[in-house]
Order: sequence, then C-alpha cells, then structure tokens
Amino acid sequence: MNAEAGADIAIEIVSELKRGELEELCEATEAAIAAGGGFGWLKPPHRNILEVFWKGVTLVPDRALFVAKLDGIIAGSAQLVRPTRNNEAQAHSAQLTTSFVAPWARGHGLARQLTLAVEREARTRGARVLNLDVRETQGAAIQLYRSLGFHEIGRHPRYAMVDGQFVAGLYFWKSLVEGES
Repeated sequence: MNAEAGADIAIEIVSELKRGELEELCEATEAAIAAGGGFGWLKPPHRNILEVFWKGVTLVPDRALFVAKLDGIIAGSAQLVRPTRNNEAQAHSAQLTTSFVAPWARGHGLARQLTLAVEREARTRGARVLNLDVRETQGAAIQLYRSLGFHEIGRHPRYAMVDGQFVAGLYFWKSLVEGES
C-alpha cells in the first residue's frame, strides 16, 4: 500500500533476519531511539547488543516480528506477543509491543500499516483483544491508536524514567471481534 505517490511500503513477518536485514533493522532502531522513540532504551546501545536483541526476538515462541519497509529498506518494526500457554485466563488476548518507525521514514503511513498488520495477524492467531502501552510523550502514536479504535483504559504516572524524571504511560485495548467494542 502506498500512502504517498512513489513510496513503496511493505509489511512482513520475519522469522529469521538475514545479515542485511539485521543491519537495516539495527540502523532504524538506533535512529528511533536517538529521536526519543525507543521502546525502553533511552540511548542506542552498542550494535552487538541490538543484534543479539533482534535475533533473540525471532526465537521467542508466541512472538511475531513485523518489519516495515520503505522502498525496500527496513524502516520500522512491531511485535505481536501472545500469552504463554499456561496463561489460559488471557489466552483470548495479545499485546502489540516495541512498535517504532525511524524518523527518516515517518509520514508515509508505516506505523498505521504496521498496526493494522499486527491486528490482522492477532485475529488469525485467535486473539479477541489487542492491548498496548505507550509513553505519554509519544503524541503521534497515541493519536494513531485512538484513530484506529483503541480505547484508553489507564494512565500510569511513573511508567518510565527519562533524564531522572518520571514519564507517564497510557494503556490501550481494542476488540478484534467485529461488532464488539
């Protein structure tokens, strides 16, 4: 899908990262972290740490890694996480996590397409509810989630600490069953 004329957008689930893909994903991650959108990281870690992190993500059961490509280059990602098998009480749900788009690729609709792809895959895997959380400072992400029908259900005033200051976090959910909200 193209959000902008000439932009080639692709969203893929990857179970293994080839060397070039791993490098692109690490570069996009570093750029997002440096711009304040790191999913927990405040400054980019050493490249070896990022490589181990991303390789590890592909090995975790009940986790799917989505990558967003802009003109054939990985520019962002998101993860779909299902509860562990022993968590029968929450087997109906899934979590969208570690979602980001590198600053150089923003404005093309990649975050929207990533979120929609995660929703579709969550439904395919039997989830009825999709949950997520985000720092209160990430206004564009909050606006996106609200526009896609996510419901805000809470605010955690000490969700994260950035530069010695607490940053609040917001929690959202969305029904994946048509007709339910």
